[in-house]
Amino acid sequence: MHDLRRHFLVIPGSSADLGRRDPGDHSAIGSREHAAERLKKDAKGISELQRRLYAERGRALLVILQGMDTSGKDGATKAVFGRTSPLGVAVTSFQKPSPDELAHDFLRRVHLACPRRGTIGIFNRSHYEDVLVGRVRQAAPADAIERRYGQINSFEELLSGSTTIVKIMLHISKETQKERLQARLDKPHKRWKFDPHDLEDRRDWDAFTDAYEIALSRCSTAAAPWFVVPSDRKWARNAVVAAIVRETLEEMDPRYPEPDIDPASVSIV
Repeated sequence: MHDLRRHFLVIPGSSADLGRRDPGDHSAIGSREHAAERLKKDAKGISELQRRLYAERGRALLVILQGMDTSGKDGATKAVFGRTSPLGVAVTSFQKPSPDELAHDFLRRVHLACPRRGTIGIFNRSHYEDVLVGRVRQAAPADAIERRYGQINSFEELLSGSTTIVKIMLHISKETQKERLQARLDKPHKRWKFDPHDLEDRRDWDAFTDAYEIALSRCSTAAAPWFVVPSDRKWARNAVVAAIVRETLEEMDPRYPEPDIDPASVSIV
């Protein structure tokens, strides 16, 4: 694993230790100017690697973005994948489960949205909502929540046979969230993004932090590692997410398939 990914990795079997991770830290990515240049190069690299992955059609990449409200899931997706062909990328935003979804097991809707071979899938929120919101809001019995961590690990192990999984928590401070929520109220073109329910989650900040700590610590595995990306600075967040995705794709090393024919033998008239 490259040094940059290692810097943000939750080592499998260890504590996520969110209290020791500074949401404003940008030391691993450098200055704003350097981060902007790196983001540009990495976004271009992701686009090229995605073309190879699409042509190869043997594997998929799943990028899971989790984080408190305003942590930048939408912004990171746009910045990192904005240059990538939409033919090979699918973004799924998981909202409150519908009655039909609640009538099935909690992983069903997630499995249906997983990327097919040759593509990159991006989850804006994911099955982890069922051990985050589920835990804080007591949306299921405590023993059911406890079982879900193992079920998630087994599910991701199953996916890893054909899909490389990267899970990124966008780590934002409570102070920065306050600024961004206020900006949504102050700027008319952002007011549509403001949801009063976000304030309920904010009041339960400590409970959600504990829930994240448990989920990241129990579910960072060799098959599906968690990375914690500082997100108080948007420019640093985007550059780090892009670097993690590009390094992962480079490690996958997708290749253009060899043609079944000798191109020199073909005459086009």
